[in-house]
Amino acid sequence: MITGDYARQMARYGHWQNTQLSGFLQALPQDELTRERGAFFGSILGTANHLLWGDWIWISRFDKGQGPGGGIPESVSLCADLAAWLALRERIDARIADWAEGLPEGLLSGPFSWFSAAKEAEVVRPYAQCVIHMFNHQTHHRGQLHQMLTETGSDAPVSDLVFLPEDV
Repeated sequence: MITGDYARQMARYGHWQNTQLSGFLQALPQDELTRERGAFFGSILGTANHLLWGDWIWISRFDKGQGPGGGIPESVSLCADLAAWLALRERIDARIADWAEGLPEGLLSGPFSWFSAAKEAEVVRPYAQCVIHMFNHQTHHRGQLHQMLTETGSDAPVSDLVFLPEDV
């Protein structure tokens, strides 16, 4: 279905996207970051927090490291402010990159199991499907952030995968 190269490229892409996003978020006043926008996760910061929480929960499942704690409802308040979000975003992106670099090809063809608090059950799915889900989840929520940034009058990050710089 996918290869380790796919995971490594998507980790690079996610980091590139998050680096661009960070710059746009830092340019916004605090009230724009926290304004309720009618989005599923409320504000720009709430959505950015949920995106980061989702990455953290999935990478903790993959690398068996520390997870974020809490559940989806608490995800919007993961970081109280942008400074905390920026620092944690860098740490989680580095963790995803490290995991992808060491990902053995054979692992992708096997099953993956975890306890889902949302389902309150043990879940087993193909490992590759879970990896694809993590990266798809990122893209989905960055699309929401792109829309909200546009609504503020801000420019938004270039999101086309085909424009991913080789040196990122």
